[in-house]
Amino acid sequence: MSLVNYAEFKLSITKALGDQLAADLEKLTPVSLTSTNLAMLPSVAGVYQLYQEHEDGRKLVYIGKADGSLPQRLTKHLKKLRGRVGVDLEKVTFTALSVEEDFQAVLPEKLLIAKHQGIGEAPWNNNGFGINDPGVKRDTTVFGLDHFDQLYPANLDWVIEGLPVGECSLYDLVWAVKDGLPYVFRFARQQHEKTYAGITVSLGSSSATADELFRIISAALPDPWQITALPGYVVMYPTRAESESARKYYRQGEVIHPS
Repeated sequence: MSLVNYAEFKLSITKALGDQLAADLEKLTPVSLTSTNLAMLPSVAGVYQLYQEHEDGRKLVYIGKADGSLPQRLTKHLKKLRGRVGVDLEKVTFTALSVEEDFQAVLPEKLLIAKHQGIGEAPWNNNGFGINDPGVKRDTTVFGLDHFDQLYPANLDWVIEGLPVGECSLYDLVWAVKDGLPYVFRFARQQHEKTYAGITVSLGSSSATADELFRIISAALPDPWQITALPGYVVMYPTRAESESARKYYRQGEVIHPS
């Protein structure tokens, strides 16, 4: 029997907060993800959303948070996207919202992610778009075709400027390449100085592509050192181990494509 004078009331604070965050972000106009626009943001904590412009309209692709500085966090995303094949930065935009310190405890970006992924948006979340080094354990992981690194692989044709012309140490070149790439280039640091001590290389230009430099570096390295280009980053180790997800191997100056 139903009662006309009784009902149950359920209050979802998290849903209410998520809806309010989404509504306030919806009021904002996305602008291009550029250094100029990021420099205009205050250095405060907050949440942000990235969008991609498509033929059928603008799509929300990623939701994130900045615990310390919105422009600093978004600059890291800008750097990563610059080095990816298939990403047109002119079609990447963002909005941002400052969040009071005591609000961080409720993980505002998770509220937004839950809301938007529930309607099929924010595909880059939980899909490999993070800006941190994925770690050695991920080097042999095989990802699906919809993973971010598979959709937008690291650009091996990325041009690095300001290289030392003429003879230089392999040690200095490896670090120049690492510092000049917008994606991870990881190598065995503990064996770094010992292996490269006394090895020199010669460069004929102050600029070169990552692919060209990986050939030069691998040609100077003794066996069994190998450079492996994975979908989203590059690693260099003293081993000829193969990976199912490798795009290319650089061995003693030669490029080997996985069979």
